[in-house]
Amino acid sequence: MNQTFYRSKEWRDLRHDIIVRDNGCDLGIEGFEIPKAPIIHHIVPMTVDDLEEGNPLCLDPDNLITTSHNTHNAIHWGDKTLLKVLPPARRPGDTTLWSRPERRG
Repeated sequence: MNQTFYRSKEWRDLRHDIIVRDNGCDLGIEGFEIPKAPIIHHIVPMTVDDLEEGNPLCLDPDNLITTSHNTHNAIHWGDKTLLKVLPPARRPGDTTLWSRPERRG
């Protein structure tokens, strides 16, 4: 089922729009361009039921972010060592996504 969703024209068009919105950068962070094969990550994870039932979050641009393969794996496996960039700590009222990243050695 998920392959039907991810191969749909609606998803492919939205995927393109998200990559353009994020300037092809990892987590949308300027200066961290993804040279090939960016992955569009659902911030709120989607289930097969969500895809089958047409949960609006599946295609909500505010629930999507461009990531590299390593960053996507770090998110899913909880392994920060895969990240080249550490996002700053979030604070109440913070509305800027991942600004002023901390670079890793």
